[in-house]
Amino acid sequence: MGYNDVKLIGAWPSPFVMRARIALNLKSVEYEFLQEKFGVKSELLLKSNPVHKKIPVLIHDDKPICESLVIVQYIDEVWSSGPSILPSDPNDRAIARFWASYLDDKWFPTMREMRDAQGEAKKAAISTVMEGLAYMEEAFVKISKGKEFFGGEKIGYLDIAFGCFLGWLRVNEKMNDLKLLDETKVPNLWKWAENFCADNAVKDVMPATEKLLEIVKIIAKSKAP
Repeated sequence: MGYNDVKLIGAWPSPFVMRARIALNLKSVEYEFLQEKFGVKSELLLKSNPVHKKIPVLIHDDKPICESLVIVQYIDEVWSSGPSILPSDPNDRAIARFWASYLDDKWFPTMREMRDAQGEAKKAAISTVMEGLAYMEEAFVKISKGKEFFGGEKIGYLDIAFGCFLGWLRVNEKMNDLKLLDETKVPNLWKWAENFCADNAVKDVMPATEKLLEIVKIIAKSKAP
């Protein structure tokens, strides 16, 4: 498939955009990365995703696909000759989708709140994030069946759904001077994170903590009165 057949509208700091990039890398799909400028929505983005008006958007043969997890599933179905991303068993697929929804609907929004929360609100957010990591540690043990990833021997759907947040988790650790992904408390997740970030499909798209911290400063400055 030609390079021009696949485009991805996004921005490198976005964990949701990273999902699409990892999935494309796993399938060895060449694509053009169209980066949005901070604080500006391009005409192509607004045209391609008029409902939510947000990244990522995958454009395949001039047809836009929106929402990160939908994009990952689409990539898995279209480029079926590559390694499978979603589990083949229907029950395993349902479980992976359940935890992906939990991460998007509850865990990550709470972790994002930690950045600006103060006092008791910050303590509550940290507690919820730590509770979520304990849930994911237990889920990993059950789902991975002793292998390196949620997807088994190779990165799969839930690995992508969760792993894309690791960069921002490290930012929260740095900003709050605490250890969230603690080797002593969640040893399996800690090892999983090491394996995930070292994978060839991930290592070149996982942002450095220092670069993400710079983005935090830019966001804070844009919100300042």
